[in-house]
Amino acid sequence: MRPENPDPVHARAAVRALTASKIRELVNAGLGRKDVLPFWVGEPDEPTPEFIRKAGIASIEAGEVFYSHNLGIPSLRRALAEYLTRLHRSTRVEEIAVTSAGVNALMLVSQLLVAPGDRVVEVVPLWPNLQEIPKILGATVDTVALEFSPQGWRLDLQKLLDALKPGTKALYLNSPNNPTGWTISRDAQRAILEHCRRHGIWIFADDAYERLYYEGSNVAPSFLDLADAGERVVSTNTFSKSWLMTGWRLGWAVLPAALEADMGKLIEYNTSCAPVFVQRAGLAAVTQGEPVIAHTLERFRKARDFLVRELNGIPGVEVASPSGTMYAFFRVRGMTDSLAFCKKLVAEHGLGLAPGAAFGPEGEGYVRWCFAAETPKLAEGVARLRQALGA
Repeated sequence: MRPENPDPVHARAAVRALTASKIRELVNAGLGRKDVLPFWVGEPDEPTPEFIRKAGIASIEAGEVFYSHNLGIPSLRRALAEYLTRLHRSTRVEEIAVTSAGVNALMLVSQLLVAPGDRVVEVVPLWPNLQEIPKILGATVDTVALEFSPQGWRLDLQKLLDALKPGTKALYLNSPNNPTGWTISRDAQRAILEHCRRHGIWIFADDAYERLYYEGSNVAPSFLDLADAGERVVSTNTFSKSWLMTGWRLGWAVLPAALEADMGKLIEYNTSCAPVFVQRAGLAAVTQGEPVIAHTLERFRKARDFLVRELNGIPGVEVASPSGTMYAFFRVRGMTDSLAFCKKLVAEHGLGLAPGAAFGPEGEGYVRWCFAAETPKLAEGVARLRQALGA
């Protein structure tokens, strides 16, 4: 028998309070439109390289379609340890956990270490998924905003250090940063690491774009270059960006070996394991994929330079050349509702860009353009933006 006045059905308060993705809202508004040029999501316009695809196919054909170790197949963990040792510091297999996507790694390490009521600090504007993960777990999120100038985005280091008060559980920092392309300096990393050591604060470094870095090195500065194994530093990463594997959903985390067993438990209770055939594709990527990264970096560099030059030529548009990632985050003078602006671009001009408000209040007034595309496509997008702005 049903009660006369049943309680309303709803999710728990922390979930109901989450901000829905404004990027997803925009993409949904443009579904079915064949005329839309899509620059709204962080995804290249070319497929995963053939040798990576073939590794996954061969694994399926060999019957590798069963469960595997929670922390990843041994060969992939060894390959990742060797890869990170080449790029950063000596890394042991026991520090590597393979996950079902980079965002899954971020959620897992957050579940591992962040409790309800904890206070965390984030540098913003920031990818919305990373902003909402601590809130799902009941943490309080305080932010420190990057500052824009046409010469480049800038972090007020002292403001960040002041925000990292004793009792803070963790700093979430994405560098190179989605959406701005800002990249933290080595000196700033040293200051932050020393400060966090002194106060027992964890550093969660989202290193998804570390190989998409344009400033004279083949890898962006990383806290892994400075921190010793066993310190309160976690690095998460993904196969999506460097090796063009967005749809495969494969990532990893580097964390103190003392946390390995507990991380394995969380993986078991979340996804059990990443699919073996996806891990085989990842193994091919990490062991044979340096030419892919070199090609992608050069292609994106040319696309960045073209797009930034074109955007800076539009009256009312201001953009700083990003030092990393695949995004240009530009300001449109007088625009105060980026979601409405981007919806109008889709509806009236067939141009799909991401609203700055999707990356937090600090992103309002800006628009993100993913430039992982060929020049003619970018040029057509710029022409549509000019038309929309009457420029």
